[in-house]
Amino acid sequence: WRPSLLYKVVSVPPSSDKEFNPTGRPPTVLPELRSSLHARYSTRDWHHANTVQLQGSEASRNTAGRLNADSMRLMQDKDQLTYKMQDDSRRNLSERLSNIDFWRSELTYELECLLTETQDLERAKKRLECAAGEVEGTLKITMECLYHREKRKDIDLVHDDVEKSLIKEADLFKDCQETLIKLAQKSSLQLGINRDAQHALERDLSDKNSAHCIDEMCFNLRNSSDSINFYHGVEKANGTVSVPTTWAKFSEDNIRCSQHARANSVKLREEAEVAMERTSEEMWNCFISTNLAFNNRIAEVADAKNKLQAQLAKILQEIFQTEDTIMLLERSIKAKEYPLKVAQTRLEGRAKRPNIELCRDAPQFQLVTEVYTLGKTVQTLKQRLQEAHDTLQMLTLNKSKLEHDISVKANSFFIDKKCTDMRKVFPSTPRLIGY
Repeated sequence: WRPSLLYKVVSVPPSSDKEFNPTGRPPTVLPELRSSLHARYSTRDWHHANTVQLQGSEASRNTAGRLNADSMRLMQDKDQLTYKMQDDSRRNLSERLSNIDFWRSELTYELECLLTETQDLERAKKRLECAAGEVEGTLKITMECLYHREKRKDIDLVHDDVEKSLIKEADLFKDCQETLIKLAQKSSLQLGINRDAQHALERDLSDKNSAHCIDEMCFNLRNSSDSINFYHGVEKANGTVSVPTTWAKFSEDNIRCSQHARANSVKLREEAEVAMERTSEEMWNCFISTNLAFNNRIAEVADAKNKLQAQLAKILQEIFQTEDTIMLLERSIKAKEYPLKVAQTRLEGRAKRPNIELCRDAPQFQLVTEVYTLGKTVQTLKQRLQEAHDTLQMLTLNKSKLEHDISVKANSFFIDKKCTDMRKVFPSTPRLIGY
């Protein structure tokens, strides 16, 4: 602001004194006072200055009033915004805690189920190992029976039904043992998978517990809390590694992996249970069949042995009778020597008859017939004696064979009986299924 009079004085170009008279006054003022007169304000300027001052003050006051009102509204809005944001943050923290609690409960439930299933699978694995151990003992008994039956002799070393049953039993026991061992190995692998899933669940659950504690502490923070402080620039640091979708998917994947492991574990346990029951039934059936074959074979051997012993008794009796016959034949032959000597002596004596007395009379015919008859009789008796000796030798040989066969049968009977005694102890069904 500047006075209008001064502006006019300054803006008027210098000219002659006659032409310059802006106020219209007569030039009664001295020239040396003219500059001071021109520097003074007018009344209008004074009023104008007051008006401007009042208007400026009013404008400043209005501006200050609006500023104060706006500031109050701004503070109220920001306070409401702050309260709303804090409520939103607490609500989000509460929802987050609810989500963590949900996944914690899911993880806890799945972990408990997995631990229970792992314990059941461990028990099933121990049962499989126990069952395989029981099969090992029975397999050794079967192999010992086969080795003992190799000690049979001669004709009794036969590939009979007992040997076929024992070989079948040994093969069956080996197959059952291999099946149980393979299932035990699968159980060990599945236990490793279950433990991996368990560790993942425990780690996730531990992280959830830590996050829950942290978020619960953050949820419980208030403006009046003692532990609050300024951490400048913390909002610029982004250390997150997941978003809610990936965060939920991580726990969901862990639970799904655990459920898959549990399903495989349940399936393996059921397979193990079926296998143990099946192998137990098959081994019992084969064991009973082999024992039946043993009993039949023992009965056959005993029957054959009894028949051989009966035949041996008959052979012995026949030997005694043949020996008596030989003795009687020898006596009969010896008894025929004297009559033959008498007949031959008579013929030799009558051969000395002189001349015409050498007649082929009836005594001569009778004596000749007697000598021939006695000679033939002696020859017949000697031939019969030889046949008796041959028969006795044959009977003696048969006796030896029968005695040998009886000893062979007795050995086979003893071996089969020993095998039967060994097989009296067979694991019960509960032991064969691992209890």
